[in-house]
Amino acid sequence: MGMWIGMGRKARRSYGFDEIALVPGELTINPNDVDTSCEIGGVKFNIPIMASSMDGVVDVNFAIAMGKLGGVAVLHLEGISTRYENPEEAVKRIISCEAKDATKIIQEVYSKPIKTELISKRVSQIKAAKVPVVVSCNPQVASTFGPIAREAGCDIFIVQSTVISVRHESSEYKPLDLYKFCKDMQIPVLYGNSVDYNVALAVMDTGCQGIFVGIGPGTACTSRGVLGIGVPQITATCDTAAARDFYYKKTGRYVPVITDGGMATGGDICKAFASGADAVMLGNAFARCKEAPGKGYHWGMAMPHPSLPRGTRIQVGTTGTLEEVLFGPAQTDDGTQNLMGALATSMGNLGAHNIREMQLVRMIIAPSIQTEGKVYQSAQRVGMRK
Repeated sequence: MGMWIGMGRKARRSYGFDEIALVPGELTINPNDVDTSCEIGGVKFNIPIMASSMDGVVDVNFAIAMGKLGGVAVLHLEGISTRYENPEEAVKRIISCEAKDATKIIQEVYSKPIKTELISKRVSQIKAAKVPVVVSCNPQVASTFGPIAREAGCDIFIVQSTVISVRHESSEYKPLDLYKFCKDMQIPVLYGNSVDYNVALAVMDTGCQGIFVGIGPGTACTSRGVLGIGVPQITATCDTAAARDFYYKKTGRYVPVITDGGMATGGDICKAFASGADAVMLGNAFARCKEAPGKGYHWGMAMPHPSLPRGTRIQVGTTGTLEEVLFGPAQTDDGTQNLMGALATSMGNLGAHNIREMQLVRMIIAPSIQTEGKVYQSAQRVGMRK
């Protein structure tokens, strides 16, 4: 597999969302009759779309609003909500500064220590609203923050880093034992992020209840530019889904795959599911909601790194409510609203009764899919060519 890129070196061709298309078959279904639900960690969600654990997207109020609509929003335990009693003040400082000062300001805002008592408080606040509580943190602090969140009522705990691996080496600290952490937490644990078949198999073997796919595709992420690492999301999702299916045949245990980042429209989301995803995680789409704490601004969670920031602050604007983004009616013409309607309609056109069947639809390599016949949209910067 692969092609020569130089003497003695081969590289594999990989594909992103803009390079493939989905092919309708012999069966079509009324979109109102398809099942778009998913199950993660034993919890059923009517919306298979997760809001990313980014401070411009998710705070306590947003997590509650998302939960009441049938989805889940992930609160970052190393974010502003656990550093500040009144996080709105810190957010205001970030979104009001000039672009040239954004990195410095964000580094300063995130230099304030995390208060463990705020972890319990934020989890309890979401729990009190009677919606699922899902939180995340980096591996380095998981063994400390995990038990605190669990005791406060957390339902699902996510451990995410730029790259996750079972075999992490360090001479400076003791790496997190992914096997032991899953066993000790006694609630569903999800791990991320990965883009490799073999890594996915190893991570699934830890006992985790889900795995996140994606290194650097996010709108506000710069890891691909800073570190030069990553795999386009279609290929990364296909490979991870293949690992999931092999692992299921081998063990009888199904580990959901969550494609994380790189999706801007309903069409991208549909392609992620067709590539094998059981759910998707979005940041950009939800940063545009009126309920988002960032008020139309969005920034990467690796941006505050004190020595090597791997994110940027971008302005995505505010285009509608959370309900409009998820269920419509759409007020935009570019596919960024009524995401659930887009998914159901695509599934209907493709003859997929549920997400599992959506994972089996035909795909083609189609680099012209975004441009064919779109001359006027391109010239006028409307619709698909904004």
